[in-house]
Amino acid sequence: MRTYVVTGSASGIGAATAELLRERGHKVISVDLRNAEVNADLSTAAGRASAIADTLLASAGKIDAVIAAAGVSAPKAFTVAVNFFGVTSFLEGLLPALSASSAPRVAVVSSMASLQANSEALVEALMSGDETEALRIGGELEAAGPRAGYLNYPSSKRAISRWVRRECITEAWAGAGIPLNAVAPGTVITNMTRELLATEEGRKMADDNVPMPLNYHSEAVVIARMLAWLTSEENTHVTGQTIYIDGGADATLRGDDIWSK
Repeated sequence: MRTYVVTGSASGIGAATAELLRERGHKVISVDLRNAEVNADLSTAAGRASAIADTLLASAGKIDAVIAAAGVSAPKAFTVAVNFFGVTSFLEGLLPALSASSAPRVAVVSSMASLQANSEALVEALMSGDETEALRIGGELEAAGPRAGYLNYPSSKRAISRWVRRECITEAWAGAGIPLNAVAPGTVITNMTRELLATEEGRKMADDNVPMPLNYHSEAVVIARMLAWLTSEENTHVTGQTIYIDGGADATLRGDDIWSK
């Protein structure tokens, strides 16, 4: 039995992942705004500090794996606070406990949106770790209206995928024997998307942006299975990857040659 920490555990991919891991006999420490073992707001520095402290207490200081699934897609600045700093700060705070495991693993949930148009300035602010500047840029986008505000979401997901790739080979992660990866789902049927997918117009909008020729929209458990493998003892060498679980959307949108571009 391994001890897992799963953020965003109250709904969607996080809930499906926590359920799958428990079915497989693992201990799961759930983290979310509410209805979790650790209730905390990952959009604020104080909330993250509280989440780290309470998670360490619940785990007795030893964690085998963390799956960071908490995220929001609102066209608002706080989206970057949750999706980027709510992941990176939380993971960094749990590094000592992860290092106590004989087979520590980490996976985060990125998105197909990581390939969409984004704010370069916002991504760079996120990558530099400047939350004040990131929130300032995100706030300007939010004030410009929903279309511009939406850029907070793909920017946060682009940044978290880049962060995973940058950090995975550092002494803190690779040096501690911790594979660090991300998954990028296509359209997943969750409470967040169910209303959009209920109408023909909504489905068309989703499919135009994320075409999925293989098996169409996925259930959340599909993503959970990959997260479970990435954070299992079986995964010893996969690291720094953003794995697109997208029914072929990436291949459709970017074509068959991404290496020469």
